[in-house]
Amino acid sequence: MARALWTGSLSFGLVNVPVQLLSAAQDLDYHFHELHAKDKARIEHRRFCSKEDTEVMYEEIAHEYDLDGKKVIVTDEELASVEPRKTRTIDIDAFVPLADIDPIHFDHPYFLVPAGESEGTLRAYWLLVETMGRSERVALGRFVMRSKEYLTAIRVRDGALTLTTMLFHDEVRPTKPIPTGGKKKPAKRQLEIAVAVIEELSTEWHPERYEDCYRERLRRVIESKRKRRKIEVPEPEEQPKPPPDLIEALERTLESIRG
Repeated sequence: MARALWTGSLSFGLVNVPVQLLSAAQDLDYHFHELHAKDKARIEHRRFCSKEDTEVMYEEIAHEYDLDGKKVIVTDEELASVEPRKTRTIDIDAFVPLADIDPIHFDHPYFLVPAGESEGTLRAYWLLVETMGRSERVALGRFVMRSKEYLTAIRVRDGALTLTTMLFHDEVRPTKPIPTGGKKKPAKRQLEIAVAVIEELSTEWHPERYEDCYRERLRRVIESKRKRRKIEVPEPEEQPKPPPDLIEALERTLESIRG
């Protein structure tokens, strides 16, 4: 059972449901320690003053912000004065269709589970699960975790409530200044074949079909090193060039898929 990261209540009007927050993602990456290549000793990271060349303790560290070239120093007390009020409630503000939310706003997924096994807690939790499952809507709310306020999307997945933290609208970069080379309308034949390629590759979403190939290759490297096998490092591949004839490349792609 994963450790609860937050415990509080999910507030739905006058109904409060005691809940716990569990991470819905698990870290399966391989983590390495940094070593000194010469003697294989563990590397330590310390904070040093660039002027005095001495190690600085955590309580001696101040915070500086560059405001148009002017240095502004902010103390820990001043930072604490603007922290959001720590509450133990996730307040639902509104319900919206899931299709209305651009996935770019989604950040990290969590599970919301009942906090406790009392009859009242479980009854309220499952009432909310059943209600939201029937409405097919996403609840938008806010809550504070680790001195930061989050915008959240709450929905039903496989008979349980999930909570996904979201980016605020101004945290998502607008597409207008992104360099895309300008809008160039493709030729009709190019568009027809490209759409046909998409149709041929269209399928249902099955997440188990997609695996982390890099992690599997890394696992094999670690296993080979454990058995003292030699690791063959492949030659770096060259960046593929754009096709000289786009129509021909699309037609060959379509033939390959259909074949």
